[in-house]
Amino acid sequence: QLQASGGGLVQAGDSLRLSCAVSGDTLSTLAMGWFRQASGKEREFVAAITWIHGTEYYADSVKDRFAISRDNAKNTLYLQMDRLKPEDTAVYYCARRSPQSSVIRNAMAYDYWGQGTQVTVSS
Repeated sequence: QLQASGGGLVQAGDSLRLSCAVSGDTLSTLAMGWFRQASGKEREFVAAITWIHGTEYYADSVKDRFAISRDNAKNTLYLQMDRLKPEDTAVYYCARRSPQSSVIRNAMAYDYWGQGTQVTVSS
């Protein structure tokens, strides 16, 4: 199970940190990611991290502003979001990549999803 939290209403330029608590079958977790879905748009990749080595991947739109991390001891995934922009407004989802997949940026490669947390950035 994945439980996302940390969303909220902020102003442009502010920061937020999202958290995702992972429970259940954590031994099969090789990579985790964050996706987002704005109203009326398709879900898009934001960032991902491999669970053991911590290799990070980012969408170009958030690179240099967002940072993904994980705490293996706490089984928790984080997304630090700095210099937020109105176009970052979306519901943010954490997800676990399927152990059978090697794809990192495609939502179809992820088999477990959190419930989503709303991030709203006002201008």
